Order: sequence, then C-alpha cells, then structure tokens
Amino acid sequence: MRKPLIMLVKYAMTAMAVCTAAICSASPPIYKYVDADGVAHFTDKPDSRRYELFALTPKELTRSGDHYDPRLLARAAQYDAIIEAEAKSAGVEPNLLRAVIVVESGFNPRAVSKRGAVGLMQLMPATATRFGVSNRYDPRQNVRGGALYLGFLINRFRQNVRLALAAFNAGEDAVDRSSGQIPPFIETLEYVPKVLKVYQALTGQQLRQTTLAALPRI
Repeated sequence: MRKPLIMLVKYAMTAMAVCTAAICSASPPIYKYVDADGVAHFTDKPDSRRYELFALTPKELTRSGDHYDPRLLARAAQYDAIIEAEAKSAGVEPNLLRAVIVVESGFNPRAVSKRGAVGLMQLMPATATRFGVSNRYDPRQNVRGGALYLGFLINRFRQNVRLALAAFNAGEDAVDRSSGQIPPFIETLEYVPKVLKVYQALTGQQLRQTTLAALPRI
C-alpha cells in the first residue's frame, strides 16, 4: 500500500492563489492544512476534515516560460534562509521577494527563459553583472542579485512598489518612457498584479499564523 505523501514546509504555497484551476487529472489531488505553529501539512490522503483541497494548475506559466511544478513549490522552503537574509540585506520585504520568485521561476533555480534570463529571479546577464552575480544558477547569488535590484528599484521609484515591479519586468527605461506609469505591455500589465496577488496571499497567511500562535492554547 502506497504511503501518503506528506510534506512539511514553513510557508504553505497559498502564493498559488493566482492559479484557480484544479490539479491535473494525471496527478493525485493534494490536500493541506496549516497547524497552530504555522507549519503547512500536505498529503494525498487526508485523514480528517482539517485538510482542504490544495488547487494548483501546472498549465499556468512562470515568466521563465516553465509550467508551475508542484514538487518545486513544495520544496520552496529550502530557500527560506537565503530569502530572509538577502531580503533583510537589501531592505526588501521577504514575502515580496518570494512573490517575485513564484512568478518568475516557480522556485526553479535552473529555469532559463527564451530571452536568456536565468535562475530563481530570472536575472539577465547585464543585471547579474551590475549587482555582482558571477553565477546566475547559484540560488544565493541569484536571490542576492535580484533582491538588490528590487531594492534599488523600490528606492528609485520612491517606494512605489508597482512601478518597481514594472521596472523589474520591463526595465527602468520603459517605466521612465511611460511617464512614471506601468508600461503598456501586456506581459507587464499582467505581471505586476500577479506578483502583488501572490504577495498579499503570503502576507495574509503569515498574519493569520501569527494571530493563531498568539492565541492561548486550551
């Protein structure tokens, strides 16, 4: 008898709220619940009503052009220490950094786009060089470069996160040419709200976990 698939990760990937369709019929449905300690439990054989269907759709594409891979997303917690450290160093919110990674690569450190962007944060060669990244496939270097760039953009656009994300996607010059507005590119117009939706989902989940942890245990 096949044992249930159970994965524990610190952050339940509610970031995938951007995906609304059901899991592919070729894969068993995955269920999840988040305990009082904020740990997400995943299984393909729920043993109680505390589990809820965890909807993912591999049909949706990351910016790198890859399909979202539930296995990679389930292992996303392995990058938590890197994300927390580099976000703090760059002055960027960790969940915003996570949201960008979800949309850029789906936490695939080997992702390569048709345009030549590489890694978790899909760094182009010029951006990597600009922020001291010698190996774009190295998760720590890649996240560090992406975090520094995102932090730079947030400061450049006076804390306007929407414009910073637009520049991360389309380039600083494109935002400048659009008179400080999000450039009218279909990809960018879709990219900005998608990242923000993932960010809001992660932040909302973290707030709920903090609230639950503060409640007295009976």
